[in-house]
Amino acid sequence: MTATRRPHALAATVVLVAAPLLAAPADAAVAPDISLTGVQGHVSALQQIADANGGNRAVGTPGYQRSLDYVKGRLEAAGLSTTVQQVPTSRGTTYNLVAEVPGSDPNGVVMLGSHLDGATAGPGINDNASGTAGVLETALTYAASGEKPRNTLRFAFWGAEEIGLVGSSYYVQSLTSTERSRIKAYVNADMIGSVNPGYFVYDDNPAGTFVRDDLTSLMSAEGVPAEYVDVQGRSDHAAFLRYGIPTGGLYSGGSEPKWAAQANSWGGTAGASFDPCYHRSCDDSSNIDPTALDRHSDVLGGILWKYAGQDFTTSAQRPAA
Repeated sequence: MTATRRPHALAATVVLVAAPLLAAPADAAVAPDISLTGVQGHVSALQQIADANGGNRAVGTPGYQRSLDYVKGRLEAAGLSTTVQQVPTSRGTTYNLVAEVPGSDPNGVVMLGSHLDGATAGPGINDNASGTAGVLETALTYAASGEKPRNTLRFAFWGAEEIGLVGSSYYVQSLTSTERSRIKAYVNADMIGSVNPGYFVYDDNPAGTFVRDDLTSLMSAEGVPAEYVDVQGRSDHAAFLRYGIPTGGLYSGGSEPKWAAQANSWGGTAGASFDPCYHRSCDDSSNIDPTALDRHSDVLGGILWKYAGQDFTTSAQRPAA
């Protein structure tokens, strides 16, 4: 998660929400479990890439390019089509990677996204190899399922998030108004494996209230209550939000301390940071809680399967104005 415009605390909304699981449509496919082993394998691969490339995966470095090559190779091996978009930045050209599973409805697109770059101080494993790994394994699981989605499924891996959300902003701005109108929901995964984890769901976009509620319900099904949070435009959903596109997201907490009430609900250590290695050299593969990584990845799978077959044209499924 980018450090720009970073609030000292996440206290804008502090509501623990244990929501009932919303019923899926009768013909909706049930999401399989997203393999923790698979997600951890991607985390390990990105750590190894950082180790072999100066200790980080930041924009403009060989570590970032090797990270993109790894993700692209895994997606293409699973049969997904990919597009690499050049993005101009203050540090030279970087790249977004987007993969797609075509849907039967040409007017419906659902997106999952995460930023692929890390901070310069370290390998960037919780921030954000964790989100990258969760989105990647969800994409691979869907590809292996043989499901045929109603809505086109798009998986985005953004460049240059850490220097100002550059990649995602460039992508959304490059779309025509018609192309933007086809995106029915964008779900962001940025830091989903914090070692002293929280379970936060974005609540900063009225157009995305239905996404927030669906993520909350899926988190409840994982056995933990979600807490709503306004991340104040600090991650890649902000580019979509600015154009009125419904957004939501998952976040397991940064350098801010966990409160006692949160520790009572989620476990962990009150008074300690959710992620004591935020933007530090110690943000390596030891800086991951596997339970948090597993739960958040399963929620990503649940939301993808739900929205893959959802009819966003009907009044029952259309987000409230």
